Amino acid sequence: MQLTKKMVTRTGVGLALAALVGGCQLEQTKLTGQSTLAQQLADISASHYHTVQLAGMEYQIFSDQAGLHVRQSPETKDAETKSPEIIGHYPGAFIRLTVQQLADDSLLLAAMDDNNNSLHLWQLKPQANEPLQLLRRQLISSRVVDDLCFYQSSENQQLSLFLLGGRGGADQLLLQQQQQWLDEPVVIRELNVPYDSTACVADPYSGALYIAEADRAIWRYQAEPEADEGRSLVQVNAPFGQLQGEVKALQLLADGSLLALEEQPARILQLSRSGDLLTTLLVPALPEASGLSVNLQANKAALFVSSEQAGPVQQLSLSLSVAAARSSRAPVVQLMPTLQTEAARQRGDVMDDPAVWHHPAKPELSLILGTDKRAGLDVYNLQGERVQQLPVGRLNNVDVRYNLSWQGRAHDLAVASLRDDNSLQLFAIDNNGVLHNAGKIATAMTEIYGLCLYQSADSGNHYVFVNDKSGLIEQYQLSSDGSNWQGRLVRSLQVPSQPEGCVADDKRGILFVGEEDQAIWRFAAAADAATTGEAILRVDGERLVDDIEGIALAEHNGNSYLVVSSQGNDSYLIYDAAPPYAERLHFRIGTNPELGIDGASETDGLDVTTRSLGPGFEQGALVVQDGRNRMPEQGQNLKLVPWYAILQQLQ
Repeated sequence: MQLTKKMVTRTGVGLALAALVGGCQLEQTKLTGQSTLAQQLADISASHYHTVQLAGMEYQIFSDQAGLHVRQSPETKDAETKSPEIIGHYPGAFIRLTVQQLADDSLLLAAMDDNNNSLHLWQLKPQANEPLQLLRRQLISSRVVDDLCFYQSSENQQLSLFLLGGRGGADQLLLQQQQQWLDEPVVIRELNVPYDSTACVADPYSGALYIAEADRAIWRYQAEPEADEGRSLVQVNAPFGQLQGEVKALQLLADGSLLALEEQPARILQLSRSGDLLTTLLVPALPEASGLSVNLQANKAALFVSSEQAGPVQQLSLSLSVAAARSSRAPVVQLMPTLQTEAARQRGDVMDDPAVWHHPAKPELSLILGTDKRAGLDVYNLQGERVQQLPVGRLNNVDVRYNLSWQGRAHDLAVASLRDDNSLQLFAIDNNGVLHNAGKIATAMTEIYGLCLYQSADSGNHYVFVNDKSGLIEQYQLSSDGSNWQGRLVRSLQVPSQPEGCVADDKRGILFVGEEDQAIWRFAAAADAATTGEAILRVDGERLVDDIEGIALAEHNGNSYLVVSSQGNDSYLIYDAAPPYAERLHFRIGTNPELGIDGASETDGLDVTTRSLGPGFEQGALVVQDGRNRMPEQGQNLKLVPWYAILQQLQ
């Protein structure tokens, strides 16, 4: 990159930054151009300024003491026209003006009214009778907003707006989903960000959210609402980094590099995606600077710098080196949950694995069992209410089978892996859906983990497959003396590294096991079968991303499907359960704004039933553990998606 204005300095990375980012040495570049650093933009004084192209015309959008203004740029007017035409105006003391281009060649504008901390959203359609239309005015009571930034997710087909608070905390407001505007914007995530956060910008290509912490640091978060809340450091202040003043604005260039505007003295830093300092630009014409916008063209970028005092806007022109084009992420099928359970009573990584129990006569009275890794087994009805809790200890995985005998009466069976003593915890389920502690079966395992049940179609015998973090898988045959259940080890299997999720196909006598970091394995399920297995699906780092967690089977029209949670990219895959195990669907579980249910992410266990669960789930449901339960932020829970919605995508 080369600057076209004189006195713009290109700096090398000092020793302190070298210690931080690995010692990148920058080549000094010859400076060319006029004697002034930034050219004053004629006829514009503003606190915030943007210039955009819409339908082949250029428009200027700016705010000052009189409010928000939209006008055609002088370059797009006829030579005989003396002054640009104002096509839109809205009164107010607006700060932090930001814009987002929409697919219909219109523009979405957002700004805060500094007098009352109210958010304003407008849509600009230059060819309409009323080009500037106010979409929404909303008082923000959750925090004092210091900056706004849009995030367009092509992958999850959502448009959201971040409201950054200077006293720590930010809200992510969902505005549009799958090209449909929400009747009411919904807060889909609350972020913990540093106190004195001053600026933000989101990258639609990488999914990164950059936040400036005053004059101390710039951080990178993830912008997707269901993403991990972790952050990474981009830059810090001197003497360890290159920041010297308070960062008041952030913007992005086409190559993904970051521009940071320091307030006083007015200075722009260009940072690479890895945080290396690339360029330093001084703007001495402004004693203080607060606003920065970018107009990207084929081989250059126009930078516009403004101040809170609404002084003359300063323009800088940068020649851009040719960079590899960045493409938007391909859309992923989005399915919505229609029911969620109560949140776990404790925060943190608590919920793990669900299993469905079917009522023998009334589908709507069926239950969802969920393991609690700190307390025991939770039982939920189909309104999502917790109806029973069995505090037996730290459970990991659970599964259900039907038509057994306990205490001399017919009962169904649930078995869970108990981490407290590496045993199999048994539960008897009566016809009313009440669970009873039915004792334990000891194992020789040292770190018990995943579990699934199997009933042989040939013998009718029931078995438990349970695995250990070492890769060991043991098969226990269950038996009953009429009063209690016992277990006997009949076979041992092995995968190379830690497994967890598993499911058995009772009809075909097949066991599927997920080796978390590597592959899905297929074994024969019969107790006297060979112990060798076959890796049938491997982690590819793109669609199936480790960890492989929950695995379930679903039958439909004679076809058998494997349903798998791909935890590493917060998604789910459906494969044929027979060779060559073709992928049939890749999807995510996204926000249901109408019902106020967030999506599901970081999923551990899941279960599928294709039997009716009553109204809303007549063809069954997919039940998944949600590792990040939001709207609002609270303990983990389970989400249910109607199986009918998945069948529509499969067909």
